Amino acid sequence: MIHGKKVVVVLPAYNAAKTLEKTHREIDFTIVDNVILVDDASKDETIIVAENLGIAHIIKHDRNKGYGANQKSCYNYALKLGADIVIMLHPDYQYNPKLIPSMAYLIANGVFHVVMGSRILGDRAMINGMPFYKYVFNRVLTWMQNVIIWEKLSEYHTGYRAFSKEILEKVNYEANSNDFIFDNQMLTQIIFHGYEVGEISCPAKYFKEASSINFRRSLKYGLGVIGNSILFRLNKWGLLRSKNYQPRTGSTNQRTEGQISLPV
Repeated sequence: MIHGKKVVVVLPAYNAAKTLEKTHREIDFTIVDNVILVDDASKDETIIVAENLGIAHIIKHDRNKGYGANQKSCYNYALKLGADIVIMLHPDYQYNPKLIPSMAYLIANGVFHVVMGSRILGDRAMINGMPFYKYVFNRVLTWMQNVIIWEKLSEYHTGYRAFSKEILEKVNYEANSNDFIFDNQMLTQIIFHGYEVGEISCPAKYFKEASSINFRRSLKYGLGVIGNSILFRLNKWGLLRSKNYQPRTGSTNQRTEGQISLPV
C-alpha cells in the first residue's frame, strides 16, 4: 500500500512455469498488497508453481482465450479486490519487476494515471537482445502512431504498464480485441479520454523462455496498429463513435465468462 492506496500486481500467464518464480521473487511486497495470476489454459505447470509460491488469487481460463482476454480477467478481478493502483507485469521475466515501486509511486503521488515501462528509452533495446525486425517494426509503428495520434511516446508496444483505478473504471477495455492488439487499443483509449501517459526506462530481457510473437503474427499486429490508429483519429474528429472509445458502463465487478477461480 502507498499513501493508503491498495497496490495490486496482475500476471497474465501462459506457459510461464519456468519463469514465474523468478518474476514473483522480485516483486516488492512492502508496497504490493495482492498478486493476481490469470492462467490462459497453460499446457505446463504454471498453476502448480503459482500455488507453491502462495499466490493468493489464481484464475484459470477453461480454454485459451488470448492475451487480451487474459488482461480483461486481470483488471476485472483487480477492481473486484478494490485495487487503487494496478501494475500489469508479464510473468515471463522479460520486464524487470524491480521497477514496480517507481511506477506505482508516480501514480500514487498523482503525477500520472498511467505509467509504461519503455524498452526504447535509453536506446539499449537491441543491446539487450530485441530482434532487429522487432526493433524496426517498433520504431516505424511508433513514429506512425505519434503522427496520427499527435503524441510523443517513445513506444506504444511495451507490455509493462501501471494504471490508476480511475483508468480501469473509465476505459471500455471489455470492447477491445482478445488478441495482442489489446494493448495498443487500450493505450489509444487512454489517450482519447485525455490522460497523460508517463514513461520510465525499462531494460527488457530476451531469452528462450520469454514470450514473443513470431514474424507472421508481428505483421498481423502491425496491420492492426495501423487500423487502430486510423480508428482513433476518426473518433477524435467525431466522424465515428466506436464502442471502445465510449466510457465504460456497468459494474466493474463482473466476472469474465468461462473463467474458474481457484481457492488457494
